[in-house]
Amino acid sequence: MPRFTLAHVQAETYKARDAWWTVFLVDPLAGRLVVWTANRTNITPNQLTLGAGVLGLLSAVCFAAPAWAGPTGWAWLLLGALLFHLSFVLDCMDGKIARLKGTGSVFGSWVDFVFDRIRFFGCVMALLVGQWAATGSVAYLIAAPVVVFFDLLRYLNASQVAKTRRSMRRALAEAAGETAPTAAAEEDAENDGTEAPARAGASAPTGLYARVRDQLLRHRVRPHLFSGIEFEMFLCVVAPVTVLAAFVTPLDSLILPVAVFSCAALGFFEAVLVARLWKETRRYEARSRELAAATPVSSGS
Repeated sequence: MPRFTLAHVQAETYKARDAWWTVFLVDPLAGRLVVWTANRTNITPNQLTLGAGVLGLLSAVCFAAPAWAGPTGWAWLLLGALLFHLSFVLDCMDGKIARLKGTGSVFGSWVDFVFDRIRFFGCVMALLVGQWAATGSVAYLIAAPVVVFFDLLRYLNASQVAKTRRSMRRALAEAAGETAPTAAAEEDAENDGTEAPARAGASAPTGLYARVRDQLLRHRVRPHLFSGIEFEMFLCVVAPVTVLAAFVTPLDSLILPVAVFSCAALGFFEAVLVARLWKETRRYEARSRELAAATPVSSGS
């Protein structure tokens, strides 16, 4: 009898909330591959990370190919998109295998992170520079640093938002004489910040937003609908696939419009995170004042 089942993998490795791309387009495949891999092989998480890196490298080569492939350039773009998506599937599998078997390591987490960044940077640069070389359009060269800027922005913003939330929670716990939240609790609380109003004593959101949010959460989809995962997938999967539009319309590929949309969508949702953080800081400051006022001042003898 297999040691691990799909239900086991889902319970042990699926996040309570995740990006919609992962929930609908990655986990259904990755979960089943994890069951087979965990039961039938001794493949390690680091080997899966390396495999994801190799597929990412091949994807970058395919994205650059239109510069010299001529009329068959469209086929290389489609192959590159497929390889990039498969590399992301493998990248999701390494974490699931690590959690399932308890074989993860701190260094492995670092390798996974670095490989992720190298893979995306290499692929998106190969795509945009390759299209510039194939078409001669300078717009692709202009888009390249803009895309890199937004990618760096979302990483810096995410880490600083998480750091600020952690410091506020710990400070409030200390002021209230409570036990500081564990790392696992903090990670859950930081996942999209959807619990923040309830923790800070504010009323829960109502109306259409609340209904949509609840529907998304029922399917494990976080309300932050355009995160770094969607940003990467739209640029390295959706954008190259739009080359098919040339077969049904007089338009060329929609790589640049998709890139513009991706940057705008990511920027909008990052702004939402900042606005939400600003509200949380206001509630934190008010709560800090309340706790300070309620703390009795000890008098000297």
